[in-house]
This record gives sequence, structure tokens and C-alpha cells, in this order.
Amino acid sequence: TSAYSSPAKSLGDPGITPLSPSHIVKDSDAEDAVEQLFLVVVAIDFGTTSSGYAYSFTKEPECIHVMRRWEGGDPGVSNQKTPTTILLTPERKFHSFGYAARDFYHDLDPTESKHWLYFEKFKMKLHTTGNLTMETDLTAANGKKVKALEIFAYALQFFKEQALKELSDQGGSDFENTEVRWVITVPAIWKQPAKQFMRQAAYKAGMASPENPEQLIIALEPEAASIYCRKLRLHQMIDLSSRAPVNGYSPSDTIGTGFTQGKEHVRRNRQSRTFMVENVIGEIWSELEEGDRYIVVDSGGGTVDMTVHQIRLPEGHLKELYKATGGPYGSLGVDYEFEKLLCKIFGEDFIEQFKIKRPAAWVDLMIAFESRKRAAAPDRTNPLNITLPFSFIDYYKKFRGHSVEHALRKSNVDFVKWSSQGMLRMSPDAMNALFKPTIDQIVQHLSEVFDKPEVTNVKFLFLVGGFAESPLLQQAVQSAFGSRCRVIIPQDVGLTILKGAVLFGLDPAVIKVRRSPLTYGVGVLNRFVEGKHPPEKLLVKDGTRWCTDVFDKFISADQSVALGETVTRSYTPAKPSQLVIVINIYSSEQDNVSFISEPGVKKCGTLRLDLTGTDASVPNRREIKTLMQFGDTEIKAMAVDVATSKSVKVGIDFLNY
Repeated sequence: TSAYSSPAKSLGDPGITPLSPSHIVKDSDAEDAVEQLFLVVVAIDFGTTSSGYAYSFTKEPECIHVMRRWEGGDPGVSNQKTPTTILLTPERKFHSFGYAARDFYHDLDPTESKHWLYFEKFKMKLHTTGNLTMETDLTAANGKKVKALEIFAYALQFFKEQALKELSDQGGSDFENTEVRWVITVPAIWKQPAKQFMRQAAYKAGMASPENPEQLIIALEPEAASIYCRKLRLHQMIDLSSRAPVNGYSPSDTIGTGFTQGKEHVRRNRQSRTFMVENVIGEIWSELEEGDRYIVVDSGGGTVDMTVHQIRLPEGHLKELYKATGGPYGSLGVDYEFEKLLCKIFGEDFIEQFKIKRPAAWVDLMIAFESRKRAAAPDRTNPLNITLPFSFIDYYKKFRGHSVEHALRKSNVDFVKWSSQGMLRMSPDAMNALFKPTIDQIVQHLSEVFDKPEVTNVKFLFLVGGFAESPLLQQAVQSAFGSRCRVIIPQDVGLTILKGAVLFGLDPAVIKVRRSPLTYGVGVLNRFVEGKHPPEKLLVKDGTRWCTDVFDKFISADQSVALGETVTRSYTPAKPSQLVIVINIYSSEQDNVSFISEPGVKKCGTLRLDLTGTDASVPNRREIKTLMQFGDTEIKAMAVDVATSKSVKVGIDFLNY
């Protein structure tokens, strides 16, 4: 026998075998769930570097309100979002989130601050952890560990309370959680466990519950952006490829200035924080015809993901043409390059120590860098100054015995100088060099996507997400792909996903077809065929020769799935007298899977149907129908004993097997 012990043999499992012919019934209209009526949709864009929420009342869906101004913004960074940072007390209780968390932590005395638990940019952990479970830990700035699920739940609970408070203040009466439909956005390239993890954290935060899962939609970031981009009017975007004036500015003004003036225009309308979304298809959209394709590139702090969509008229539904791809090429990459540069100048040993011993000052230094990072532009000629915190200069002298100035002089980094006002002076070239690796990866990845056969004749490229504000990224994308398609940037590009997510919550049916990220199936027994089946899979039971561990496919990776579509298969117990039927559900990233024992096949659900106590007049070949329904980011499975209509349901689970 093979080294892998066969599940069917080892458990003496009550196996099932397909009823020939194995037929598939596709009924997408079957039992449409009764829509619950929510008064308001609140979307949370839980980002790697910054987060925010927006909402809309279902009675007036054309108004999207972006959350109230946050206390304590940063110089050089104006936005409606707050940093994704969270602070727990030394007793591990939630203390604060966002600017409040950062500033409080920053003002603590170093002797005290080392007992507090401060987390930032923790969302990336869900992308980078290979075997994510409910037990995965996150590490605070002081090196202590806390369960990731707790941190995510605290953060979501914070947003839940903020939003409900704002809604209550606005309406003059208490707003109940039951009146809200929540939408949380996640990167499309996240694997299933990470998407499920977000849902579990939201349940823990009390936004919805396993009994009432419809109250929460997990939306994919580029899809949300795509929905919003469809509504764009020409004055709400910047078309990098047009040679005609946009907003009445001629393109000879560099990209940057058109952008600033555009921003001014937005800022004047900012006081209201309410965005009108005309209930029309935007002008850009009116140029798109049935079957046209466009690509949405969502570039955030942690990840960049790309989705190719195609229009389906008349309603303008979207169809995903090419499965979401991308990677960890967000603007964090630029911060990382800056950190490498500091290590090169001051020594890795010093930077590591400084981060641990003076965590608040390190946060300060990165804030200073952030505002200069936003000032980087392709045609900039004057240097960028980054203030070094006093404790950096001081601690360096203690650590090395010589000054920061001395370190800069003797390091062979020639484009970073020391200025007498206690700043690092970086030449524009030095700053651009920090962006280069990340931007190169984005352009490289986009080129690969453009070369895929499914991605021919793309008409538009929408560049969205916080990193899309960078003129360096805009220029790189425009010069690489401007000849193939029109590159479009929505004006308040950092809020695109948030607004699209609200629109998605108001009308979840707008996305019609997705690509399945995985292959799903169940483990079955087939009649053993000499020469076709491997001998080690042979199992003889009551004189019948079975082939075990067969992976019976429901749907293949990258296959198109309509939302709500149900795939049905019929099975019969391998042994007629069996009264308990166990159906194990498996998934794999490969599309050609034959056996559940192959590498990469993971168990993700079990249906246990108990037929004891049913009438003996059941036909000798009992039919067990198994259904899988593909929902937003959730998949439900069900088994029904046709003769008695006894049934059992289960949600697919990627975290607990």
C-alpha cells in the first residue's frame, strides 16, 4: 500500500459511490434567499496601512457618506482614513485605534511603553501565513504575542461602534446593529482561509453571526473598485492617456499638477463628506460595449491585486475573466527599502536595537518618511528632507560612540546627506530608487497578466487604491501600458474601494460571475478497473472490488461560477445496509486531481447523514444528493437522502481542518 494511509480504509468509513450517470443540475434561481431589509449599508475598508468606513442609507442609495473626520491627522497626509494601528493595555484589553492609538503610545514614557502592546500593518500577516488558523499569533512592537483573531475582532468592533455611534448621532436615536448590513473588503488574492478568518473575526466583533451570515458580505477590493469606477463621470477622474485637457487643464501641466488641482476641487466639496453617485453609468462606461474588457489594478499599502472584468449588458453586470492575481507589492515595499537604506548607513545591528528600545521614536521616523514619500514625483529636482527624531541621534551616539553626521560621511551612500538642521537630505534620485523595486514588480506582474490569452484587447486600466496616488507609480504604469489601453485614475483614489464596497452592499447582485479559486470535490469509492486504477487503491469489501480515495470533482479551479450557482451530484452508499453516511469535502489548487491522497489536497468539510430510524421500505439503491452552492466568499454544502428528504448542511471550513 502507499505510504499515505487511505482515509476510507483506515476509518472503515461508510463510503459512497457515484450513481451512474452522475448528472449536474445547474439551477441558479432555486430558492433565492428572502432579502433581509437593512436600513443602512456600512462598508469597512480594513487596509494594511490605513482604514476607514463609509455608509449609505438604503432609502437614498445615491448618497455615500464617508466617516467623520478623525482626530490627529498627519502633516502632508490628508485623508479620510485612519492608520491601521491598535493599542492594547498591559493587561491586553483594547485601548485605542488609529491616530489615537499611535499618539497615546508615542506619548508614553519608554519605561512604560514597553509593557503596552502596539500593532501596526498587521493585516499582511493574513496574506503571508501559509497555514492560517484561529490560533495564529501576531507580534506587538514590544515582541509580545497575541492571537490574531483577537486583534482583528477588536479592530472591527472599534469600527462597528464608531459607525453605530455616528449613525445614532445623525439620526437622533439609537441605531441597532440588526439594521446594518456590513461589508468588509479583502484583497482578491487572499487565499480562502484568510477570507474566512475575516468573517470569523467579524462574528467575534458582533457584526453578524453564523446563524445570520447574510448580514455580512466579504467583498473583494478590486471588485468594489470596479463597481465604483463604472459610475465615474469625466470630472471625477484623471485620464493619463488623454491628450485633451482633463478638468480644463492641458496635459502639458505635468501629471502632478492636474492631480493637485483635482484634489483642491475635491477638497472644496469635502466639508460635506457626502459623495453623490449619480445613478447612471458614467461617461467612460458609456464607451464600453458588451463584451469589453478592462483591468482594475488595486494598489494599496500591503498588496497589489489585479482583476480583469468584462461587461455584460444590458444591466452592465460584471464577469470576472481572469482570476485575481497580484502579490505583496504595496507601498510598504517602499518603507522596507527606506529601512534597508538606514541599515546600510547606520548598521543593521543599530536599527534592530533602536526599533526595540525606542519603538515610539521609530514610529515617528516612519511618519516623517511617509509624508516625504508622498512628495516624491518623477520631475522633482529639489531634495527631500526627513527629520531624524532626537532620540535617534542621541541613541546612535550612545550605541556607536560617534555622531550620525559621521556615519553619513563615512557610509558610501552618496545621495543621502546630513543637513545641519538635523535632517537626512535625500536627492530625488535616492527617493525614486526606494520606489523602484516595488514599482518594477507591479509593472512586471501587469505585463504577465497582459500576455495572458484571456486578457487581449483590454480597453481601460483603472489604477486605484492608496498607492495609486503616487505620481511615480502613475507614470510607470502609463509609460508601460499607455499604448495598449487608457489608464484612468479616479480622483479621490484612496476612497474608491470604500465607495464601491458601499455600492456592492446596496446591490450585491451586480457581480455575476467569478472564477473559482480552488477545485472542490468529495472523496468516493469507484468500482475498481484493472489497468486503469493504481493497485494500491484496491479495497475489497464483501466481495466487491473498490478503488478508494477517488476525488469526485464538483468544480475546477479557475472555472467560471455564477454567484449562487448550485452544483449537484448523486451518490449511493457503497454498502446498501449502511445507516450512517459520511461525505468528506476536499479542495485543491490544482485543477486535475484524481485522488484525495495527492499532495495539496485539503479536507475542508464533512457532511454526516444519519439514516437510522428511517423506514425499511427504502429502495435498495438509496440516492443521496449532494449539493454545493457557491456564494460570495462562502460555500455551503448539503446532503439529502432522496427517499426520506432527511438532510444535513455544512459550511466549507478552511481554518479548522
